Amino acid sequence: MSVPMEVVLVKLGGSLITDKRRPETARTDVIERLARELEELDQNEVHLVLGHGSGSFGHVAAARHGIHEGVETPEQLLGVTETQDRAATLNRLVIGALRRNGVAAFSLAPSSFLVSAGGTPAELWIESLLETLQLGMLPVVYGDVVMDRELGASISSTEAVFLALAESLQARGVIVRRSIWLGETDGIYDSRGDTIEELQPEAIGEVLDQIEGASGTDVTGGMRHRLETAASLAELGVESWIANGLEPGLLAQILKGRCDKGTKVLVAAPKALPTG
Repeated sequence: MSVPMEVVLVKLGGSLITDKRRPETARTDVIERLARELEELDQNEVHLVLGHGSGSFGHVAAARHGIHEGVETPEQLLGVTETQDRAATLNRLVIGALRRNGVAAFSLAPSSFLVSAGGTPAELWIESLLETLQLGMLPVVYGDVVMDRELGASISSTEAVFLALAESLQARGVIVRRSIWLGETDGIYDSRGDTIEELQPEAIGEVLDQIEGASGTDVTGGMRHRLETAASLAELGVESWIANGLEPGLLAQILKGRCDKGTKVLVAAPKALPTG
């Protein structure tokens, strides 16, 4: 009997790899450094699925044309094209950095493997991603504009893509060990501004009420959306780790279980069976 494949979902946030306050401004030094760190990882220990936000590329275009609310007018059709193009442009920058640093990355655009309904992923085709993993390559997904059965087109955030992938991977017998969310903050902050080290699922609702909106242009919700996704992943038995990707070497430390920074969103403890 073969051993089930294990994967870790890793997102490089849009606020990490772009300046979200300046349209179409990539942080190329950060992207290159993260690409080097990914090359240094032992891919035989665990398979990664890499995702990244659209930052000041896709978000700005989507907001300009109102694509995140669906397509209602013919004038918005070129906005769909622009949003897809801007998101793909940032993706090519990420793929280019990975290639230059010796990482065999394979780009998978959600607009080509996922369909939404009412802004929520409804169906996806996972075969290409599974074959990429089996081949030993690094699949790379990202926030994208996708066709939508109800809205015509809508935005599918990397968070939404990861949640849909986690469900599909588990249905195929793949173990999703953990999700790692790298942004430009040290994790989730409490009301005093201190980093919450561990967050139980039942406490997430209270913390969500304290989180402010995303900085810069963001049509999907920033940190609030990320924590909501972490809560949904926790229900699937997937722990999340929200940390600061600006700190060199942090990703490797988290993957090796040697990190005491950031916020861990824990999964619910299994309920004890009744006795007697």
